[in-house]
Amino acid sequence: MDFTDWKTDRIEHILPNEFYELIDKNRDHIGHTFPVTLANSDSPENAENFISVSKDREKNSEGYYFYARDIKTNNLIGYLCVKTIDYRISKCELGYFIDKDYQGKGITSKMVSDALEFCFKELMMNKVFICTSEVNLASQRIALKHNFKQEGILRDEFRNGDGQLQNTVYFGLLKSEYIKS
Repeated sequence: MDFTDWKTDRIEHILPNEFYELIDKNRDHIGHTFPVTLANSDSPENAENFISVSKDREKNSEGYYFYARDIKTNNLIGYLCVKTIDYRISKCELGYFIDKDYQGKGITSKMVSDALEFCFKELMMNKVFICTSEVNLASQRIALKHNFKQEGILRDEFRNGDGQLQNTVYFGLLKSEYIKS
């Protein structure tokens, strides 16, 4: 698979059962870093509710959802959400993961690039941030690749899938830095 073998899809085209299949297939892969999404999509019924709530959040401009889809199989292979939107301060957070079989192919990086353009140009955000578990080195590399600055480490800020508290690494990118990149 290369850059042209996948496409971005929006939430209105996502079926709950295919989102559940993505989550279920990657349960071990994302269990430590996406425990809330995993818990909220641990059955087809819960995945349906998760998608429904996400659609409502998008209608209310409280979150935006993007999915990577393999063109050949039409399967979902990744997920990116724009969340924790604060219109008063003009900032938002990105959360993302890619199917374990599609890691290292540049798909997450391209999804983040597209999301940054959306956040800065359409939502008119001043800042986009990424909070990642200290053990999620792949996510940290994505942040640094896109010129995010590490702004700090929040101690015991994240409860992983095993229930243990972990430090969170906080990365931020200002619109002025994005324009220069």
